[in-house]
Amino acid sequence: MGQTINPFGKEILKVETELCGKTLSLEVGRVGFRTSASVIARYGDTVVLGTAMVSPHSVQGFDYFPLSIDYEEKMYAAGKISGSRFIKREGRPSDDAILIGRLIDRPIRPLWPKGYRHEVQGVATVLSMDPDFRPDMIAMIAMSTAFMLTGAPFDGPVAGLRVGMKDGKLQAFMKSEELDKGKLDLVVAGTDSGVMMVEAGANEVSEDEVTQAIEFAHKEMQPAIKLQQKLVSKVGVKQQEFELVLPDESVQKTVDEWVHGKLGEPLRIPYPERNEMVQSLREKMQLEFEEKLGEEEFATVKNEYHDAFTLAVHKDVRKGIVEDNTRPDGRKLNEIRPLSSEVGLLPRAHGSSLFTRGVTQAMNVVTLAPLSYAQIVDTMEKDEERRYLHHYNAPGYTVGEVRRLGSPGRREIGHGYLAERALVPVLPDEADFPYTIRSVTEIMSQNGSTSMAATCSSCLALMDAGVPLKKPVSGIAMGLMMDGDKPYILSDIADAEDFAGDMDFKVTGTTDGITALQMDMKVHGLSVDVLKQALMQGKEGRDEILRHMLTTISEPRTEMSEYAPRVESITINPDKIREVIGKGGETINKIIDETGAEIDIKDEGVVFISSPNKESIDGAIKMIRDITAEPEVGKIYEDCKVVSVLDFGAFVEIMPGKDGLVHVSEMSEERVNKPSDVVKEGDKVTVKLVAIDDKGRLNLSMKQAKREQK
Repeated sequence: MGQTINPFGKEILKVETELCGKTLSLEVGRVGFRTSASVIARYGDTVVLGTAMVSPHSVQGFDYFPLSIDYEEKMYAAGKISGSRFIKREGRPSDDAILIGRLIDRPIRPLWPKGYRHEVQGVATVLSMDPDFRPDMIAMIAMSTAFMLTGAPFDGPVAGLRVGMKDGKLQAFMKSEELDKGKLDLVVAGTDSGVMMVEAGANEVSEDEVTQAIEFAHKEMQPAIKLQQKLVSKVGVKQQEFELVLPDESVQKTVDEWVHGKLGEPLRIPYPERNEMVQSLREKMQLEFEEKLGEEEFATVKNEYHDAFTLAVHKDVRKGIVEDNTRPDGRKLNEIRPLSSEVGLLPRAHGSSLFTRGVTQAMNVVTLAPLSYAQIVDTMEKDEERRYLHHYNAPGYTVGEVRRLGSPGRREIGHGYLAERALVPVLPDEADFPYTIRSVTEIMSQNGSTSMAATCSSCLALMDAGVPLKKPVSGIAMGLMMDGDKPYILSDIADAEDFAGDMDFKVTGTTDGITALQMDMKVHGLSVDVLKQALMQGKEGRDEILRHMLTTISEPRTEMSEYAPRVESITINPDKIREVIGKGGETINKIIDETGAEIDIKDEGVVFISSPNKESIDGAIKMIRDITAEPEVGKIYEDCKVVSVLDFGAFVEIMPGKDGLVHVSEMSEERVNKPSDVVKEGDKVTVKLVAIDDKGRLNLSMKQAKREQK
């Protein structure tokens, strides 16, 4: 087997602990000799390499923390080669990989100090995957450990668990198919003292059940946190020297004095007027200090003054909420912005809606197609089809900016996935509604909580399209301001509260429970009790929004758009599928050419036939039934083609591929000397199936058919 030698003469260190019934190990010194830190995390047959790179110097000119975290799927980790005929090498990350990268990033990012401007890169690479559970949480642990080992000012460690329900009991590391079929799929990430991030898909789970699951996950992840601390202590990590890029205290004091009396009550007005007034105040500040300091000198400190102004506005937002229980736009803490919505606004779309909450606005367009249009997913973890797709777009104009158009970024993919997850539990079964459904949200204006606007607009458009949802779904974004130990929970947060707040909490659901959840902390952890308060207040907000939505459209339309394709299904014997397809697809292509219908056949024998018109569908169904039908003794078959005439009788095709013999004695009541005196090839005749012999041969009679028809 051999042994790895560390070129620096360092010992290969390994620590282990038990995590949820299996051994979790962390190992350093075996690979990644030139990284800032690298670690191999093992759990069962899952092996993840976490690598971290931290630049030694602060980057000048950045007004944000340059952190990037990526999750790399490797097909070889699952023993697979890509099913694509053309692409075998891993290229652009799949949506799943992007979402997991975001999942790892979200609890880690807030734990770096404000003003830290060193470039930091983290890469979690799955080298081996145990198919019994998803590897994402092991990747999160590996990534947190790597950052801890760099000596950079990362205030971890962090760990995560994916939790589901089995037989009414909470359980971690469940199989993917168990999570898909179960009631809950919940990810919780946290530190030793609090919860940093929550994400969930659920099948109408109650707030109490979610709270219990969060508490369970936070408790069960603690061995992974202690193991990281043990490894850091064993390695003897050297702490990095760094300088934080923070606003000059004198600049902050100057700006605070300048804004005194200009913020507060005068700015507590509805959006968008408030945003316009803040921008006008910012421009006025710049002009005054340019005049006071001179344009050249002010240009060198311009960013510091603007950062100080932003911080002053954020402090004012928090002050208004904590001291006066009044939000930036004058709302109460649990008050929702004005709502409006409409459906059916796009005449050629199969379903459409426009949902507006304050200045946030989302248009949604639904398109229906046959099941053959389902998306094929071929990744390290999955080999399946998706029949429901939600795509989210938010160009620059939605925030009043000039931006180049391009492919969707991580944020767009994440928001689309959250809105998709919100509706999946209430979609009709494939057998009841055999369609591929694409829901596209075009954000028209942003001022907070666009993913929840996407959820609401998507639900409205699906009902407008006639998709028979089991129940309607609404969503809301909750915020939080912590004043010491006292929480101030905000319903339906806007941008100003999001930027100044301590939490962004999005929750969707029906009247009977939660369907999706996403929570991100901006402070170092939060107690489960506070999360429960936010969930309960969120339910009240969701219910209010849902009541409004139902005034626009109370239930799914019973008739689909005239422009939507019609899909019907029949079930055939699976053994007959080959006959319907024919040699090289000859038979099925003939049906498609002659009827114009689209046909999709499932392995279990369900055949979906789709077309814009019913005649086309009926024609295809008849041809398929004729091909798959079994001959019935005693049945009369009309307009059957004579395929050959012999001395002793004629062979007649009663259904595609099914010929039978009409003996000369069964052709007529009168004596027939030669069969050719009665019929010739190509004639159409009516026959009765008299018998099927032990070799499967069909015996037909023309005279008995004629006798019975009289």
